[in-house]
Amino acid sequence: MNTAPDSAAQPRWLTDEEQRVWRAYLHATTLLEDHLDRQLQRDAGMPHIYYGLLVGLAEAPRRRLRMTELAMKAKITRSRLSHAIARLEKNGWVRREDCPSDKRGQFAVLTDEGAEVLKRTAPGHVAAVRQAMFDRLSPDQQKALGEIMEIVAEGLQPDEAGADLPWLR
Repeated sequence: MNTAPDSAAQPRWLTDEEQRVWRAYLHATTLLEDHLDRQLQRDAGMPHIYYGLLVGLAEAPRRRLRMTELAMKAKITRSRLSHAIARLEKNGWVRREDCPSDKRGQFAVLTDEGAEVLKRTAPGHVAAVRQAMFDRLSPDQQKALGEIMEIVAEGLQPDEAGADLPWLR
C-alpha cells in the first residue's frame, strides 16, 4: 500500500500505463456523472446529488436521518448538504425537524411527496445507470470494479480523529 511521499523525496510520477488508467477513470466518471445529472434533471428536475439524498432518507428508519449522518452518507460538506436540503424543502420533498436530545441537531425527513417523486424517478434512473455502466461490463468486470472502488474508498476514509473528510467540514 502506498503512503504519502516524503516531502524531500523525488515525486513518483505516474507511468504511462498509470497515466492512461487515471485519465480513463477521470473521463468515465465525469461523463457518467453528467449523464446521470442530465437524466435526473430531465425526468425529475433535480441533480444527481439530490436524488442520492432522497434515496438515503428513503432507506433510513422512519425516512429520517440526522443532518450530520446524511452528510456522511452522501460524502458532502455540511454546508452543501444544508443548501441541498433547503432546495428539497422548497420543493416539499424533505422537511427538517429539531432533534429533541440535542438542541443544535436537526433531522432531515423525507416527506410523502418526496417519497412519491423518488418512486416515479427511480425506474428511469436505474435504467440510465444500467445502460451507462452495468450493461457494458461482464459480471467479472463488475465484481472487479466494485472491489477496486471499495479499496480506493477505504484508503480515503481514515479512522483516526481529525481526518479531513467532507462531512466533517
